[in-house]
Amino acid sequence: MFKPNSIILYVTDVDKSTIFYSNILKAEPIEQYSEFSVFALSNNFILGLQAKSGIDPKPQPQFGGFEICMSDVSRQDVDDIYHQWSELGIDIAMKPVDLDFGYTFVAVDPDGHRLRVCATDTTNIN
Repeated sequence: MFKPNSIILYVTDVDKSTIFYSNILKAEPIEQYSEFSVFALSNNFILGLQAKSGIDPKPQPQFGGFEICMSDVSRQDVDDIYHQWSELGIDIAMKPVDLDFGYTFVAVDPDGHRLRVCATDTTNIN
């Protein structure tokens, strides 16, 4: 059975992205090399930052979009994290707003990967 235990983001500058993720995760990488950094997201799941230039096979120049999402937080958490990230100068793609699935905002990392924080609301789901 396929049970993913990591997500790897291809980045232009590993050092810059490592600093970015250290700031938002409030944690240092558990491993760090010249072209790769690893953060523990939970006991069984990691986030890897890999230099685009070091990937084999080479990634396609354009590929489908995705986002890293934290969706088990309160409305107050959404606002608090939004304000913290705004103070860090993180690029915000969408300010906090109520959408059909919950109260949410979207930020982007230095390479344009989307980061969503959402107080998920399942009351309208049948």
